[in-house]
Amino acid sequence: MVCVLGIQTIFFANSITKTIYINAGQSTCVDGKQMAYKAFNPTAVFEERNVQVSMEVTDTLLLQVINNDSVEHGFDVKWTVGLRDTVQAGDTLNVVFSSTDLGIFIYYDHLSYPNNAYMGLAGIIAVGTNSNTYFWNIKDHELAWNDSIGAGGVVDWLNYYPDYFTINGLSNPNINSDTTARVEGFVGDTILIYMANTGQAEHSIHFHGYHCEILSSSMNAGHVGRIKDTFPIKRMEGYVLQLVPHQIGEYPVHDHNLLSITGGGLYPFGMFLTILIQ
Repeated sequence: MVCVLGIQTIFFANSITKTIYINAGQSTCVDGKQMAYKAFNPTAVFEERNVQVSMEVTDTLLLQVINNDSVEHGFDVKWTVGLRDTVQAGDTLNVVFSSTDLGIFIYYDHLSYPNNAYMGLAGIIAVGTNSNTYFWNIKDHELAWNDSIGAGGVVDWLNYYPDYFTINGLSNPNINSDTTARVEGFVGDTILIYMANTGQAEHSIHFHGYHCEILSSSMNAGHVGRIKDTFPIKRMEGYVLQLVPHQIGEYPVHDHNLLSITGGGLYPFGMFLTILIQ
């Protein structure tokens, strides 16, 4: 259950205060090409990676959203009611959020959907994290479309053919340097993976060597408790997965769609990383 607080504010176990900035800039693709991009960042300096918010069950998140861009943007948290709002260029929006259940939420720009979210403005709020928690914010882009939308152009979503694929804004091999994404641990650890598809293509994430249990599914509560090695994930869908490794080794995780393991048509520079268990 999600608690959206209004005029009469009630604070739960802890209050977490965060400030995020809406920034526009240029993203560097895995092959060195540049494309227009936007993101929710921790400072006024642009970077491809969106802020990933971690909180405990019943914590209260006090979120300040500063629009550092030159145009109006929106802010919403998917699977909640009452949080949707807008923020003008140069202005600040204050949001209060809490959840009484473990789960994953996508915060995003709902204006001109899906254009602004596609341009990068979509991140993760993870509720119920532990000390072995990882985050996979997976996205896909068609380079020419980013530049077109960034310049105010119109695109036809029925003819969308993405050519770049990222996790937390990075592609293989760079993603393996992201310590919040690349899973490392020991046999018997309880590892949580918060995975959201904030792109516009559907994906199917496959684990080699291990199975995971679904602890939370944003679109189908009936999937909770299933233990699998492959997780189809639709647009704007999220999972909380629990991995308890039973063997040592380094094993790949990748999209079953081989196109998504490419970047600019080059293999394997896409949605691919490895898990290292000792």
